[in-house]
Amino acid sequence: MPENKTTAGQQDNPLANIILNVLAPVLVLSYCSKDGNSLWHLGPHKAMMLALAIPIAYGIWHFIQHKKLNIFSGVGIGNVLLTGIISIYLYSSEEPGVRQNAPLLFGIKEAIQPLILGSLFLLTAKSASPLFNTFIYNEGIFDQSRINKAVKKNGKVEELAQLLWSSTKLFFGSFCLSAVMNLCLAYYFLGDLDPAAENWKELYNSDVAKITGWGFVVIGVPLLAVGGFILARMVKGLKNLTGLETEKILQAR
Repeated sequence: MPENKTTAGQQDNPLANIILNVLAPVLVLSYCSKDGNSLWHLGPHKAMMLALAIPIAYGIWHFIQHKKLNIFSGVGIGNVLLTGIISIYLYSSEEPGVRQNAPLLFGIKEAIQPLILGSLFLLTAKSASPLFNTFIYNEGIFDQSRINKAVKKNGKVEELAQLLWSSTKLFFGSFCLSAVMNLCLAYYFLGDLDPAAENWKELYNSDVAKITGWGFVVIGVPLLAVGGFILARMVKGLKNLTGLETEKILQAR
């Protein structure tokens, strides 16, 4: 039984996700994209390939180890592959006019990721395993057994469903905000990229690194803020529906 707990903990290790999906690619793109004599100067092409290979390799290893694909890891791998496709398209063109599309292409790609994630919350809302229940309204935070008994007793089952649905839509709204901010982020960093510069590939990689690093913050901060608001809203709504106090609604710590 302890072995299963360890496996679950490894599966949901947020530090490994941050290091291998965000920090490592950022460092590679920032410090290895130059052409030089130093061992770590790989050049823009090899640096981009290595930066893309790290999260893809981690995603494959994660799948082999745990025999299932985490939704967020799957979207992350898709995002990495799109980055590679866009980079190959820009690298293969010798025309500066094509490279001028970098902010638009990368901005759309960055906006798609949170929109897909947010849409999954809406699409699974009426299913047997809603994503909102996995990340917010779960047994680790809320005493669902006690809540469900009180809700049924008070005849508020429909009201509970409405509370969960409205909270899911709020959560989706935070992903929409992240999508807009990511689009703006791409234009901010890539907007001044000189497509005619001799070292434009190096500059492009550097800007992609900045977008990747700051994108994590741009997505994370709104989600944390909205998540905290939704959690407080859920507690208040559940207190009204069940008549229970906060300590009876939340799991004991």
